[in-house]
Amino acid sequence: MNKKLFVLLVILMSMSLIGIIFVQAYYINNTFKNEKKQFVFNVKKALTYTSKTVGDREYKRYVNELNKMIAKGVKPDSIAIRSIKVRVQDDNTNEVTFYNHAIFEENYKYRSLIDISLDSLTFSRFTGSTETKVFKNTDLDGGQTISPEESFSKVYEMKRLDKEIFENYYRERAKKTPVHQRVKKAAIERLLKRKLKEEGIDIDFKFGIYDRDLATKIQSENFELNHTSTTGVPIFYDENNESNFTLYINFPEHKKFILSSIMGMVILSIVFTLIIIITYWSALYQLIKQRQISEIKTDFINNMTHEFKTPIATINLALDAIRNPQIIGDEDKVRRYLRMIKEENKRMHAQVENVLRISKLEKNELNISKERVKLHDLVEDALAHVELIVEDRNGYVSTHLDAVKSSILANETHFTNVVVNILDNAIKYSDGEPKIDVFTENVGNSILLKIKDQGNGMSKAVQKRVFEKFYREHTGNVHNVKGHGLGLAYVKRIVDDHQGHISVESEKGKGSTFIVKLPLIS
Repeated sequence: MNKKLFVLLVILMSMSLIGIIFVQAYYINNTFKNEKKQFVFNVKKALTYTSKTVGDREYKRYVNELNKMIAKGVKPDSIAIRSIKVRVQDDNTNEVTFYNHAIFEENYKYRSLIDISLDSLTFSRFTGSTETKVFKNTDLDGGQTISPEESFSKVYEMKRLDKEIFENYYRERAKKTPVHQRVKKAAIERLLKRKLKEEGIDIDFKFGIYDRDLATKIQSENFELNHTSTTGVPIFYDENNESNFTLYINFPEHKKFILSSIMGMVILSIVFTLIIIITYWSALYQLIKQRQISEIKTDFINNMTHEFKTPIATINLALDAIRNPQIIGDEDKVRRYLRMIKEENKRMHAQVENVLRISKLEKNELNISKERVKLHDLVEDALAHVELIVEDRNGYVSTHLDAVKSSILANETHFTNVVVNILDNAIKYSDGEPKIDVFTENVGNSILLKIKDQGNGMSKAVQKRVFEKFYREHTGNVHNVKGHGLGLAYVKRIVDDHQGHISVESEKGKGSTFIVKLPLIS
């Protein structure tokens, strides 16, 4: 695949994934906002219902008192209407208090010191006459009761003028009645709880009635007014359809409740998004891996071609020379060319064997028999293979075999090849004279073999991949170092098969040190 096309595909896929994530986040955020709006709407419905119900109940209380008066034969004129007394039952004392004319008891939550010492009569900001009577909770109508249907039917029979007088009187009286005498806290709480449950809101709440932002006695414990998180509606409208009172409500855990309503969708969205991200990352990783493998295989083919090109060319030249009539009669030259052909053929055979050996290792088909050998003997044997090459390049291989014990369980041929491959690598990647030091030492029940060179060294990125099959450090189209990236892969597989461990320490421009750790045998 073309590199530019590959990069373009990765960018497009990444942008699509990011777009999907943003769309999901936008959708979840929108859903949360809609759920919040719906929550506030349902809360306002409950508040409006409570406000209306409380107002209706208060109005019915005045209507009931009026109808009781009508039932007794009193004509409902302005004088009679203004003599109506309203009773409100106290939840704590089970007593009924009648308020006549104007009631001026303090509305607010925090009363003055003078209020605390008074029983049935309290002072207020207002002025006017007050008549307060306290009775035990008995039937004040002499046992006579009137049904709601009968009560309202009698009011409907009143003259229009009398109705208007009654309505005005009710509004005026109600406005001057203390709010905690117009409605009880328990009634507000009960109405709100029932209506909220009908709307699907079954969580703890706190409420309070405020008079021009001043707290009244009707409120939950520890209720705090916060206009940013509290919802309110007017309550107790006056004759002008206006109200100084507001019923507020807030929910300590409203965010958790709203989130819980969309939590299933959020979890599913996150799970599916994570699946898409993981799948995308896996696909991208496989694409990059396949691209790397493709590049490695291309490099391998190029390197193999380069490796075979020289011996084939040498063989062809030798054969052409032998066919020359002047050469064919010279026995020494013919033998020389034949030896050259044999060496080059042997070289190609070794390359093919190396590839086949790796293939067999991958398939676990390579039979490696092990026996007791001395690691020092294997090192000496390996040095003999490279000694002439090092001398030819005016270098050296210095040995420091300090290990007291060197007996290991190994395959002599394969492990000799391991040491030869590491030494060959050190020679190939030394631009100048190859300078190599070989160390051995005992560490516990193991022996360490260190092969240190002063060659080109490796970067951190190369060190991580140097034992991978077919991997070679990229040098562009320059093939100044021969090989096909199989030598160190073979080394690692053989060391692993011997229950050993191999690692490399290197710095670019300062050489490399290969460290092989093997278990000793007694």
